[in-house]
Parts: sequence; structure tokens; C-alpha cells
Amino acid sequence: MKRVVFNQKGGVGKSSISVNLAAISAAQGFKTLLVDLDVQGNSSHYLGVDESNLPKDKTVADLLKQTVGWFSSAPSPEQFVHATQFENLSLLPASPALSVLERELEMRYKIYKLRDALKTLEKEFDRIYIDTPPNFNFYSKSALIAADRVLIPFDCDGFSAQAIDRLMANMLELKADHNRDLIAEGIVVNQFNPQAKLPQTLVDELKAQDSVPLFATHLNSSVKMKESHHQQLPLIHLAPSHKLTHQFVELFKELEPQHQSIV
Repeated sequence: MKRVVFNQKGGVGKSSISVNLAAISAAQGFKTLLVDLDVQGNSSHYLGVDESNLPKDKTVADLLKQTVGWFSSAPSPEQFVHATQFENLSLLPASPALSVLERELEMRYKIYKLRDALKTLEKEFDRIYIDTPPNFNFYSKSALIAADRVLIPFDCDGFSAQAIDRLMANMLELKADHNRDLIAEGIVVNQFNPQAKLPQTLVDELKAQDSVPLFATHLNSSVKMKESHHQQLPLIHLAPSHKLTHQFVELFKELEPQHQSIV
């Protein structure tokens, strides 16, 4: 199962959702891979991985770079995957080189290369989560082409609501042209404040649109998430009894209803 977390709007929690769901997946016993396609590398940093500490030429940028030249014996995708400190959780880390490489990959129409690499990696991993950049660019398109399912974070502000319509239009066009099997699993309501009126109003408006389902579990705003980022520990490891952690676990149960024995 390859699942991409995508929204064209920044600041909606793509990296937080990607990392925490991947960490829960790994804790549940699934051999899990997180792919970080965002040049900022927030997911990589969250998991304690910095490009400067990696062996040379071992990032997702290096994996994609090999597709733009002639290689008689290109390295296998597994060679770019790194173990993390967390059992069952591996990372294909981001790199600043993604920004430089994008134009060349696009000019040479290498849009399917991530899909090909993940097909190989899917033989080694039970679950693959893909974190994307906050725009509809070459890398987010590559992720949507490579994935089976897409989660859409929604951060409860008016601009985010407007972005959902644009996102769905772009995604449906890409689905028709490149990945007819792509399923929009649903919208994840993030940074929700149950005490405020506007978030619930916006959620109700999304429900009324009925263009894509909403998950029943909402993720609340919490300073614990900032602590989690700072300490580079997903919530399931930092604060397993915290309310936000339980919400992520409930969201994971919605994604994996056949697997209910969550730690």
C-alpha cells in the first residue's frame, strides 16, 4: 500500500501527519517506509535524519538523479533507504538537491521514475507513506502517480477550504491521464479547535460539498506536536497517552480497519 499525503497549501500538517501515521504503522508491526519529497526535508528532520550526516549520494534526489543519465548498472532503490532509530520504520530522505534536479527531470519527462522505484520497494515494505511539497509540482505529481491512495490534510481556515476545490480538479485530471487507480481516501481535519466556531463551520461546509469523504477523527491543535518536532520523536514514542496521540491512532484505525490491535 502506497499512501501519499498531499495538499497544495503549505502549513496544513503534511509532514506531521505523514511521520506520525508512518510511526504508528511501524509500531503496529508493518515494515514501513517514509519517502520525503519536500526539499525542506521536514519529515527527514522529524525522524532525526540530516542530509549532512548521510553517506554520500544516498537521498531521494540521488535516486532520481540516476534516471537522467546513462547508467550501465544503476543502483537498486533499496540502496537509498535508511533505517531510523524506530523499529520497522525506514526513510528515503529528502535533499536540497531536489530543487536543482526538478527542471532536468521534468524536461526529460521522468514523471514515472518514482512510481517504478516504489514498485520495487513495495516488495520490501508493507506500507509506504509519501510526504510531498506544498505545491502541484513535478514531485507531488510523481507521488500521486506512484501512490495507490491519497490523504488530504485540511487545517480549518478559509484559504484551505478554497484550496480543496483546486486540489481536487488537479488531482482528477492527473488521475485521468496517469493513474486511474488512485483513490482519494479522504480529508484529514488537522489543527482542529473544538471550542471555536469557525473550524466546525468550515468542516460542515466540506461535508456539504460531498466531493471527497472526511475522516471521522479530527486532529486537535496542541503544543505537544511542536515538542514532538523539537525532540524528533513521533507522538507514539514521545507521549503515547496524550490525547493527540490517541487521535492519530484512531485515524490509523480508520485507514486500517482490519488491524485493530493498535499499541
